[in-house]
Amino acid sequence: MGAVYDKVLDSGGDDNEFEVQIVRYKPEAIDSLCEKSKFSRKELQIMYRGFKQECPTGIVDEDTFKEIYSRFFPQGDSDSYAHYVFNTFDHDGNGTLSFEEFVVGLSVLARGTMTERLEWAFNLYDINGDGLITREEMLNIISAIYELMGRFCDPSVYENTTRDHVEMVFKKMDLNKDGVISLDEFMDSCRKDENITKGMSMFDTVL
Repeated sequence: MGAVYDKVLDSGGDDNEFEVQIVRYKPEAIDSLCEKSKFSRKELQIMYRGFKQECPTGIVDEDTFKEIYSRFFPQGDSDSYAHYVFNTFDHDGNGTLSFEEFVVGLSVLARGTMTERLEWAFNLYDINGDGLITREEMLNIISAIYELMGRFCDPSVYENTTRDHVEMVFKKMDLNKDGVISLDEFMDSCRKDENITKGMSMFDTVL
């Protein structure tokens, strides 16, 4: 990883010259990304061209990510959900996504094993990253999903309030009844209950 600098030289009327440096992110070597992801060299090359077209600097901030994400879900409000997805992709927590972070996250969602996808979903719901999911965290994510889907949301969603739906799922997943859901409880519940699996990953991220 690193940065390359595009040097922009500008001459003023008084013949004074000044140099402006624009920092551009340089991604890891493609072989390294192939090892870290489940994508081929050709796929990564195509993805990088598209990534650079949308983000010439080689990095994406949250506002840009939200704008891109909204194109895929014009029927609803994707702002909240995109915020949570962005944070899950942003492994180093610096407020921007590098191409590597984007590729690794997308690789899990697109081609990960069931275990990898469930672990990603757990991290999405575990908003504060403490290794546990609270009722409030689950409520925040599920509310964001409903907003995301807008008018195309399954009608059954509206049979109960969002909070009632969260309570129902939470009770099923909180196996030891301690008021929080651990990774093990999350994984066990999802593997054993097809309805929970469908509900917790009902709208897999599409980027």
